[in-house]
Order: sequence, then C-alpha cells, then structure tokens
Amino acid sequence: MQAEYRQRREQLMAKIGSGTGIFRSAPMAVMHNDVEYTYRQDSDFFYLTGFNEPQAVAVLAPHHPEHRFVLFVQPKDRDKEVWTGYLCGVDAAKEIYGADEAYPISELDEKLPQYLEKADRIYYHLGRDRNFNDKILSHYQQLLRTYPKRGTGPMGIEDTGPILHSMRLIKSESELIQMRQAAAIATEAHNKALESSAPGRYEYEIQAEIEHIFRLRGAMGPAYPSIVASGANACVLHYIENNRQMQDGDLLLIDAGCAYGYYNSDITRTFPVNGKFTPEQKILYEIVLEAQKQAIAQVQPGNSFKSVHDTAVRVLTEGLVEIGILRGEVDKLIEEEKYKPYYMHRTSHWLGLDVHDVGVYQHGDDKPQILQPGQVLTVEPGLYIVPDTKLAEDQPETDTRWVGIGIRIEDDVLVTATGHEVLTAGVPKEVHEVER
Repeated sequence: MQAEYRQRREQLMAKIGSGTGIFRSAPMAVMHNDVEYTYRQDSDFFYLTGFNEPQAVAVLAPHHPEHRFVLFVQPKDRDKEVWTGYLCGVDAAKEIYGADEAYPISELDEKLPQYLEKADRIYYHLGRDRNFNDKILSHYQQLLRTYPKRGTGPMGIEDTGPILHSMRLIKSESELIQMRQAAAIATEAHNKALESSAPGRYEYEIQAEIEHIFRLRGAMGPAYPSIVASGANACVLHYIENNRQMQDGDLLLIDAGCAYGYYNSDITRTFPVNGKFTPEQKILYEIVLEAQKQAIAQVQPGNSFKSVHDTAVRVLTEGLVEIGILRGEVDKLIEEEKYKPYYMHRTSHWLGLDVHDVGVYQHGDDKPQILQPGQVLTVEPGLYIVPDTKLAEDQPETDTRWVGIGIRIEDDVLVTATGHEVLTAGVPKEVHEVER
C-alpha cells in the first residue's frame, strides 16, 4: 500500500504545483471523563499517508528541493506507550511511511515556515480544530508581513477539498478490494439478521447478531451506529435506540454496514418479522423495490448522478398515486415535491473512506455530476408513512391501514466501464426471498 499512498501524494503535488499542502490528523475524542473512543484517523490524512496516529501533521511541498513529503509525529515515549500503545516515532515515519523528513510534532511551529516561504499559496482545509486553524493563519499572516524581505511566499489559502476529493471519488483496485470485503461481511451479517429475527426478540438482539459478524470477520466494527428499527420506529430515519421488542406483524428495517480497512459498506433491508408481509406492507414494499431497481439501472457511465434520484422519485410518486396516498398528476406532484412527506431524503450518496463520502454532486444549478467508472454510490429509496405526517396541500388524509409502515432498500453500487456492479447483491430483497 505504501506505493499507492506515494502515488496519491505525487498526483496531488502535481496539482498543487508551487503550493504547500498541510494536513492534520484527527484528534482523540472523549467518550466520558478520561476514557477516549477508539481512534479513527482523518480520512484525507489517511488517504495520503496510511498513518494512523493522532497528533500528526503531513506537509506536501513539491517545490522544496529535498523534502517534498514531511511528517510531524509524536516521538517515541516508553512511559506513554506502556499505557496507550506503541508509537511510530520520528525515525520510523521516514522508514515505514516514506517521509523525506520527519520531526517531533513539538517542532511544527519552528520547522513549518521553511516549507511555506517559497510556496505561492497554502492548501489547507479550515476544519473543526479552531486552534490549529489559528496556527496556520498565524503562519500565513507572518509570511505576508515578511514578504517584502524575500519576494516570495503564499498569497492565499485554498481549500484542499476540491482537488483531493475529486481524487478520492474514483476508487483504485486496492480500494475496491477492501470495499468488496466490507460489502461481503455486511452481506453475511444482514443474512444472519434475516434468519434470526422473530416476534418477541428485541431490536438490540438483532444488532448484536449483526455486529458479532462484523468483528468475527475482521471488520473494524460498524461503519455508523446500526439502525435496527421495528414497527413505526422504521419511520425514524436515524433511529438508533434499538430497544423495542418486536411484535408479530411488524416490519424490521435494518440499516447497517461495517468498516473494513477504513473502507465502508452501507446496506438497508426491510422484511416482516414473522416471515409474511401484510397486504399493505407488501404493496408499499414492491413500490420501493421497483423504485430501487429502476434507479440502479440508471447507474451507468455518462449518466448524471441526479438521474438516479429522479428515477426513484418518479416510481415512488406513481406508486403512491396508484394506491391513493397521493392525488394528482404525477409530473406536477414531483415538481411541487408533494411526495416529500413520504420520501424526504435523497436516493444516493458517495461511499468510500467515509460513509457519506466526499465528492461533489452538482457543478452549479444545471451541471449535475456525471457518473464515471470507479465511483461507488448507494441507491436507497424508501417510503415512510409517519403516524403524524404533515400532509402536503390539497392531498388526502392517509388511510390508517398504511400508517406506521417504514420501508427502505439500499445497496452499494460500483460504476463500471460498461454499466454497474451491485456490491451487496448477496442480500435478498425479492418478496419471495425475504418471506419465509
């Protein structure tokens, strides 16, 4: 992998030219008092370095005659390592991670100016760490003040996102290997959940079955808090309490994926707890399933990202009109967004190092992102007949037989040179497959 990290850095440095890029590691996050969450590196930092420790800074200076890639890291500390684990240290930052030069993080303020004073601009994302933002701005302001003495130095700060995130949007073969493994593990977990669910069991029991598979198969753990939502809980998009006892006649919506080698999967399935849909559940389920199938068919190189959502919205709206939940002409209902009380989210998002991965969706009002081979996106239409739905104007009251039903079906889809590949196709979703 170090060869790929180096290739990524070279690609980025070619884009920033005479600039200097600065990337900060993620901080530790406190769970409570003096207990911290398991560490998870900043995705941009990891993408460029593979380095998985906090209190680190990476500097890319393509214009520097010797030190194009510099790491500032925590030095080795035997007393600290006894408590919190081994540190890479300064020497290994060069030997293992390929840095041209490495320094203790305590020397950042002293050493950083030499990598900035010949740059024409600074590439840095102003993130959540205000103190570090202030540090970078302070260096920039100092260089502006001393510019007349040198005649060189950065004249602006530019966000790294537009350049770096366009790179991250196209997955390499090594990235896809890890994403396929994340998908395979989550597929096994969802299939275990399908066979394990039954009236009387609690949502958290099914969560335990899923997350047991995640760790058993070598995943880092859940990619996000697992959603195991039975009955009307499925109408809450990000329900994570997972503490209700499932009842006979419930649907169970499970939205769960795992992180494998920092890459994520994201799957949703909805199925009857007792093995048989009610007539109303089956009708809504088949509308959502058809919307998903037609939306996935739009995942083709050259099609717009927007076409996936537009296709799902049309199928869902047509279905709601057919069963009487919506009333009116389909095109007008879509134009006026009167489907939104029942379908309030988008159909897709990018997937990769982040679950909601980086990359633009739209280049201005009339220029949607065009799908390209190597992109991975979710396709996840749904319908949610919320008990206290606020109806759109001129729309009928919802028949009580539909109320409390929530359904979402989600797969992870790779754009290929000739079409698409559904990475999570191994999880059943046809009615005859999920009924038992």
